[in-house]
Amino acid sequence: MASSPLLRRYGVTAPAARADLTEALRCRDTILVALDGAIPLGMAWIVVTRALDRSAYLRLLLVSHDRRSSGIGAALLAEAERHARASGSRHMILLVTTTNRRARSFYVRQGYRYVGAMPSFARPRIGEALYVKSWPKPAHRGS
Repeated sequence: MASSPLLRRYGVTAPAARADLTEALRCRDTILVALDGAIPLGMAWIVVTRALDRSAYLRLLLVSHDRRSSGIGAALLAEAERHARASGSRHMILLVTTTNRRARSFYVRQGYRYVGAMPSFARPRIGEALYVKSWPKPAHRGS
């Protein structure tokens, strides 16, 4: 996955990716992996937080380049959303590179709405777009 064009654009090397994932697991972030046997086809990285009205942050959604448009990304995203909701999150937020029209369209099709631009937020000279998806507040159950 470290050879992903997305990660290369952000200057992520294989050792840095391993270190980031090790830190994610230490911090109890959620890493979901789609496998074909022992071969990883995609992954989703979710950070559940109480910030921003109990938002979960989809830090990364990657699908192997040769398996794009096969439903893996949608399945990983759906599972990430299920996990976030089960953890008490009321929203999922994510950033997409502004020039990545394919990803931006994908998230809109999945029910995310564009919130605004965040130029040079993650990396200098790379524009990001912020998206959010909210879920209804669970009904209060009295005793």
